[in-house]
Amino acid sequence: MAYKTILVHCDASKAAPQRMAVAAELAAHHGAHLVGFHARPPFETPAFFDGGFQMDALFKAYDESVKADQATSAAAFDKAIKGRHLSTEWRVVDGFADSELAVQARYVDLLVLGQTDPDNTLPTPSDLPEAVALASGRPTLVVPHIGVTAPPGKTVLLCWNASRESARAATDALPFLKAATKVIALVIDAKTSASGHGAEPGADAATWLARHGVKVTVQRDVAADFDVGATILSRAADHAADMIVMGLYGHSRLREMVLGGASRTLLGSMTVPVLMAH
Repeated sequence: MAYKTILVHCDASKAAPQRMAVAAELAAHHGAHLVGFHARPPFETPAFFDGGFQMDALFKAYDESVKADQATSAAAFDKAIKGRHLSTEWRVVDGFADSELAVQARYVDLLVLGQTDPDNTLPTPSDLPEAVALASGRPTLVVPHIGVTAPPGKTVLLCWNASRESARAATDALPFLKAATKVIALVIDAKTSASGHGAEPGADAATWLARHGVKVTVQRDVAADFDVGATILSRAADHAADMIVMGLYGHSRLREMVLGGASRTLLGSMTVPVLMAH
């Protein structure tokens, strides 16, 4: 398994250039085709539009804003790939970013998105990472809005709880795990059972990964009074991990995101890129 097509969400946010740089570095490392994707949101009449404003003026302001955002994101993408010998394409669609990305992602191996920035003023949905990860069926690498100091994947913290979601995430992350110098399989509050963990929680996963050539060690931990997400972030810092891999727990019902506690914590407080899969 290898990542042969990588798609990166390109918008005009301040954090976007870092995200594109990460995607370009990954494409170079994996020899992948890189797709820069930009969504042009549709024009929407204001909810309290009473006809007193000129519709033409409103549409003109919208059109100018959309064109400016597209030009900014295209320039950032060009800068990210400049000087690299990559197979690339620039793709623009008219529609909402979350729904369009969920569809486009089904034809790629890895999707690169940005963590929601609370200071962002663009029309990008605040729940974009989780909405797309849950809907696309593809591994999604979420890059922190604070940026990264080095390409992710040298030291990886794999969150393992013997669930379907963690198995999906571990499998989707195999190209990263096999190339990593160090992989820590973190097992938190494990309970042995015939349908989940064996007699030694994490041992079965480590054996499976080792057969793929992954250099893995198992760490068992207890969340105690902390939530699981906070424990994951703490252990990632302890090991100087530059990537976290975890299953995304939750579902979308009528656009209301319902997430597990650990997923919610990491999406809100990540300090390194997180590869999520559902």
